[in-house]
Amino acid sequence: MTDTETIQNPKNAIPLPEEEPLTADGIRCAVEAILFAAGHPMSFEKIADSIGISGEEAQACAEELRSMYEGRGIQLIFVGDGCQLVTREEYLSYIRRALGVRRGGNLSRASMETLAIIAYNQPVTRAYVDEVRGVDTGYVVSSLVEKGLIASRGRLDVPGRPTLYGTTDAFLRVFGLESLNQLPPADKFLSKEGDAEAQILAEEE
Repeated sequence: MTDTETIQNPKNAIPLPEEEPLTADGIRCAVEAILFAAGHPMSFEKIADSIGISGEEAQACAEELRSMYEGRGIQLIFVGDGCQLVTREEYLSYIRRALGVRRGGNLSRASMETLAIIAYNQPVTRAYVDEVRGVDTGYVVSSLVEKGLIASRGRLDVPGRPTLYGTTDAFLRVFGLESLNQLPPADKFLSKEGDAEAQILAEEE
C-alpha cells in the first residue's frame, strides 16, 4: 500500500464522534463560538454550512446574539452579508493600556477625503480621484489598499484599462456600517477621522 493510500484509508484512525442535532440554544452557541474563534467577519452562508442550517436561520441567530450583547463590552456587528464580534469603541483606551498597544500612524485628512470620494462614487479609477481632489493621489490610494479599506473592483474598459477601486468589508467594519446604504452625508463622514484612526490602529496593532 502506498503512502497516499494509507492517508486516504487509515486503518488506525480514531473515528470522529457522531454529532448530535443541535437545539436552538446549541445553534446560537455554535454561531457565537465560530465568530469568537474567527476574529474576522464571517458570511451567513459560511456559518450556515458549518452548522447545517439555512442562511436565513444563521442571520436570525446573529440578530438574537446582537440583542444579547447590548450593554456589554463586546458587540456583534453586521458587515455586508455576514457579521463579526468586536469590542466597543468606548473601551478602546482600556484595551490599549491592557495590551500595551502604542499609537502609531494615522488616517490623514487626505486619506479620508480620498476614501470619501471612492466610497460615494465607487467603483472609480485613481484618475477620477486625482481629478476630484486636484492632486496626485497615488500614494494615498496605495496606503488605503494596504490598510484593506479599498480594493480592486476590476478594470475600466478603456485604453490602458485602469484599475477600478471600491471599499471593502473592512471599511464597513471600521466605520460601523452594515452596508453602503448607511453611509452618512459626506461632511459627517469626514468628521469621523479620529474614530476611524483609532479603530484602524487597534486592528493593525
